[in-house]
Amino acid sequence: MRKLLLPTDGSASSLRAAGFLVRFLAGQPGAEVHVLHVHSPVMAWEISPYVTAEMVRRIHEQAGHEALKGTRSVLDAAGIPCEGHLESGDPAQVIADIAARERVNGIVMGTRGMGPIKSLVLGSVATKVIHLSDVPVTLVK
Repeated sequence: MRKLLLPTDGSASSLRAAGFLVRFLAGQPGAEVHVLHVHSPVMAWEISPYVTAEMVRRIHEQAGHEALKGTRSVLDAAGIPCEGHLESGDPAQVIADIAARERVNGIVMGTRGMGPIKSLVLGSVATKVIHLSDVPVTLVK
C-alpha cells in the first residue's frame, strides 16, 4: 500500500500538488494520504500583551483548517481518503519529522517558485525537506 505525505499551505502550488497526487494515484486503490499544514510558532514579542496563548492557538487552528480545506476537497472529489494534521514549528523540519513518524513512502509537495537567486539566498522549505527527509520527495511546480 502506498502511503504519502502531502504538505499544504493553502496556496495554488499546494493545490497543483494535490492534483498531481490524484493523477499519480489513479488506479491504485488503498493509498493512504496524510495532508499536513505547518504554521510557524509565534514569538512572545510578536504579539500584544492582550493576545492570549489560547487566542493564538485558535487563530492558528482556524487558519490551518482553512489551508487544509482546498487540498482535502481535491482529494475528496477523487475519492482518495486522507488524514489531516495541523502542526507548529519549522515547516521543513516538521514535514520531515511527520514523514518519519507516519512512515510514509514519499512526500509530494508544491513549490513557491521563488526563482533560483531568491531561493539560493533565502533557501526554501522544499530544498530543506529534500535534505532532511529519508524518503523520496516529489516537487510539483
